[in-house]
Amino acid sequence: MARHTILTFLGTGTSQGVPVIGCHCEVCRSTDPRDNRLRSAAMVEIDGRRFIIDAGPDFRVQMLRESISHITAILLTHKHKDHIGGIDDVRALNFVDYPNAIHTVNIYATADTAECVRKDYDYAFAEHRYRGVPEIALHEFDDNCPLRIDGVEITPIRGRHSCFTTTGYRFGDVAYLTDFKEIEDSEVVKLRGVRALVVNALRYTAHDSHFSVEDALTLIEKIRPERAYLTHMSHEIGCHASAQERLPEGVYFAYDGLKVEI
Repeated sequence: MARHTILTFLGTGTSQGVPVIGCHCEVCRSTDPRDNRLRSAAMVEIDGRRFIIDAGPDFRVQMLRESISHITAILLTHKHKDHIGGIDDVRALNFVDYPNAIHTVNIYATADTAECVRKDYDYAFAEHRYRGVPEIALHEFDDNCPLRIDGVEITPIRGRHSCFTTTGYRFGDVAYLTDFKEIEDSEVVKLRGVRALVVNALRYTAHDSHFSVEDALTLIEKIRPERAYLTHMSHEIGCHASAQERLPEGVYFAYDGLKVEI
């Protein structure tokens, strides 16, 4: 039986977010809420399971906006601060049912990313911890092998982001890729048949460590999903209302709060 999947864009901005501090461009001054972009993150809900992809500096605001009190797991894509900088805020999820229960938050990451989490949040993994530190169960996984979490199979998709690896995720008919600059053909094969594909697209011109819009569209053309959404966008993309006109049919600039049902 097909599973009901809901993808929510928690944030669709790049590392600085939009508006950018100190910027007075048309996008950063826009009153269209679709042009106000928190740092990139997403939520995938499958038959009552709730998976969060990345916990950046805006994690707290994103959880409050979506009225989230319980999650199944957090899946991290890579170690940059705009994707792991909000992990301390999982403390609230630990104690939402206190004193009846304390919920440990399960976080999944490749070895490289997990190492950075342990370094940045060493107080959460110390032998003698003070009261109130995040209760985290950090699970390392091999990105060559599928994950199975609470009965849901998830396929990691490996890409290159600058000089190291980033991890995308496929949940059945939905796949989410961010901070990709390169992807091998062997990984593209893992995306065949997805109905909804999310791909990062920083700006229109080439970038050293992120897909441009053209790069993202090239990958979308290879995979040919029913629908595709662009995320992790800078203010250089332009205002949403006019920028959308530049995309081909079936491809959309995502925006914060957008929900996609499969």
